Amino acid sequence: MIRTCVKVSGMVCGMCETHVNDAIRSAFTVRKVRSSRVKGETVIESDNPIDTDKLKQVINATGYIVLSVNGQETTKKGRMWRLWRK
Repeated sequence: MIRTCVKVSGMVCGMCETHVNDAIRSAFTVRKVRSSRVKGETVIESDNPIDTDKLKQVINATGYIVLSVNGQETTKKGRMWRLWRK
């Protein structure tokens, strides 16, 4: 699984978070997306890497500004723990 963290400027309320999340869900196939106006970030979990140029375009089109994008491959800790525990 790929975890992509996007620093986003301009989110000031819950609806801002929803706008960003909905835009990402409509443009990409993702497992999970969540935004935090307090942290100024959006975290995306997907099976495949996300095209960062397209991601920036999608978020910027909603009126918010992408400051940075970082991606990393991760494993679901809970699942791995359960597999090891059995």
